[in-house]
Amino acid sequence: MSPLQRLIISDSRETIAAELNAVFPTIGPLERLKLLVERVPGRTVFTTSLGIEDQMLTHLIFTGGLKIEVKTLDTGRLFPESYTLWRTTEEKYGRRIKALYPKAEALEALVDDQGIDGFYYAPEFRKACCGVRKVEPLGRALDGAAGWVTGLRRDQSANRESMEFVGYDGARDMIKANPLFDWTRDGIRAFTEAEGVPVNPLHQKNFLSIGCAPCTRALQPGEPERAGRWWWEEETMRECGLHIEADGRVVRAKDVAPGHQHGDAAFERLDAGEKIPEGPVA
Repeated sequence: MSPLQRLIISDSRETIAAELNAVFPTIGPLERLKLLVERVPGRTVFTTSLGIEDQMLTHLIFTGGLKIEVKTLDTGRLFPESYTLWRTTEEKYGRRIKALYPKAEALEALVDDQGIDGFYYAPEFRKACCGVRKVEPLGRALDGAAGWVTGLRRDQSANRESMEFVGYDGARDMIKANPLFDWTRDGIRAFTEAEGVPVNPLHQKNFLSIGCAPCTRALQPGEPERAGRWWWEEETMRECGLHIEADGRVVRAKDVAPGHQHGDAAFERLDAGEKIPEGPVA
């Protein structure tokens, strides 16, 4: 009896996640996606960041005609190259990648509070920015879905080593699947080259993990893959909140520096001579 035939029929999403997690290591990425669609009762959503892993998954979903919704989070601060890749991907496959945007009022309040680049001044500011531009839109992207596909890999960071192929996201009551969890970057690059999958040209300039332009720089020799993300923070703090549990609270300047009015904390640090971290290095 094959691993697929041994799957227990169950209505529990937590049980289904455990079953899929046991089977995923025995099959390839396309088979993993097909099985996910077959076993997950309800809608499945893939959220792409347009990175090389996500481009491989987009290719598999679109060419395989799989019933998986493909969505992306447009923060408003992406690299021009990312927008160009978005367009060329839609043109190549003849499919739309649905966009989710930050809520206008929340974004206006954030910038009014922190300034346009306030995220450089405190981890709380940066997480608040990610909260408005990414975490809240993600919630809308996944609203009502039963399954969530991501491009997470085991070897991307120490934080992700402890994740699994498939898990149950209790906070969202959904099955979260990582079909490329055991793939290496070299393997994914070889696949995209062989299949003609469009990828971001910034990868060739040593931008391995690409997010918002002000928060991403090229890697220096010997640095781990995600070292270019939020590089001015401690390594253990470098997650945006999409793949970790968060309470969704937006931190304001007055919360970080008691006694100050909105926005004054960042301006006072400027007055004291503190410099903004250097921007992305090509």
